[in-house]
Amino acid sequence: MSLDSISEREGGLRRSLGPTQIVMIGLGGAIGTGLFMGSGLAIGYAGPAVILSYGLAGFVALVMVFSLSEMAVVHPAAGSFGTYAEMYLNPWAGFVVRYTYWVGQVIAIGGEAVAAGLYMRFWYPGVPVWMWALGFGIVLLYLNSRSVSNFGTVESWLALIKVAAIVLFIILGTAGILGLGRPAVGFHNLAGLPGGFMPQGLSGVWRAVIVSIFAFYGIEVIAVTSGEAQNPRVSIPAALRSMLLRLFLFYVLAVGVIVTTVPWTATGVQVVAQSPFVTVFQHSGIRHAAGIMNFVVISAALSSMNTNIYLCARMLFSLSRGRYAPRLLGTLSASGVPVAAILTSGACILVAAAVSIFTPDAYAYLLGVALFAGILVWMFILASHLSFRRRHRRAQLPVRMPLFPWMQCAGLLVLAAVLVTMGLDPKLYVSWVYGIPWLLLVSGAYFLRKMRRRSALPAQGALNE
Repeated sequence: MSLDSISEREGGLRRSLGPTQIVMIGLGGAIGTGLFMGSGLAIGYAGPAVILSYGLAGFVALVMVFSLSEMAVVHPAAGSFGTYAEMYLNPWAGFVVRYTYWVGQVIAIGGEAVAAGLYMRFWYPGVPVWMWALGFGIVLLYLNSRSVSNFGTVESWLALIKVAAIVLFIILGTAGILGLGRPAVGFHNLAGLPGGFMPQGLSGVWRAVIVSIFAFYGIEVIAVTSGEAQNPRVSIPAALRSMLLRLFLFYVLAVGVIVTTVPWTATGVQVVAQSPFVTVFQHSGIRHAAGIMNFVVISAALSSMNTNIYLCARMLFSLSRGRYAPRLLGTLSASGVPVAAILTSGACILVAAAVSIFTPDAYAYLLGVALFAGILVWMFILASHLSFRRRHRRAQLPVRMPLFPWMQCAGLLVLAAVLVTMGLDPKLYVSWVYGIPWLLLVSGAYFLRKMRRRSALPAQGALNE
């Protein structure tokens, strides 16, 4: 099958997303519990040196952004990096990437739903987390089932709430640190506590990189929107660059404010029960500030869930159009939305969120499993881009990755090291416990399907005779 035919089979989606909507969808997918909730885990690992961890994670995200930009402008498709893996590596890679990403996102969204339920306990401590997760999930599935332009509008507003809140958080936090309007907090918490700036040593900084990378997990959503973007050759590269710069500034500055304002021992956690952003506002003395911030982090979780449901549905849609999933999942509604893929993903998301019924560590477990899937997919993306460049060596590309291929090789090395480290972490080793069997299972399913199709061809030929 030619490269053009692989890309064209995913047609039928409406190109209704404008440049601003694409940027906000990207921010919505990437700014979620990885920052608002997961930053507590990262601070618990590294202390104030978590700032360095987010910086290294941002480097890997930079490599991802440029690699995806090059491929997305040449092949705008809903299957995005899954389709690219099939095009430039092999069909097995395309199958594994799309199913692994779909499963990883389902689990990640389940984690977001659990986090939203934990946030709600700030106001309603007696209501079980799973009830909130179920309610939020149903509402967001309905929103995704409407037209993609309506989805883009809703997501833009949800993303705007959390972006504005992060900017305000950084401004107020910086004012408090410098003593503008009230006694200065100063910089004592950065290095003046026992252990100094790096209380857990380099090993703590490195373990925090694992969680920090999860904070950037979701930037790839912009490449997926290329199948529904109005002008992907212009809007996709611009959106990716703009979003990465904003994410890097938001994450590094926001986490810097947290560890400077409040001792890291008060915001760093081993079991996630509350956002460190809320903890900072509880220490600020501003009336109702913690409650307002809690509302913001809830909207952040819902925004991220909303975007990632979109991602899940487009991956299933792409698999179906490639004849790797039931044909029903590749059908579109009258408004051009893959409703069957959305509802199927939603049912699995609610199952993932149900983990919160059985353990208070649900968020950490779901994070670990989703991280394995995410890092594996990122490695496939970089490998696909290396092959893409070999095929298009002399082509005039609208976007070009600087320092190719050294940046890709460095990114692959960091991701591989993170994947190995996850297996050694007492909280995240669960990623390997479930990740390796999943990889074997999905690979076995691919080769079994391939064998069945081969055996069916001679039989079909005999019938035609």
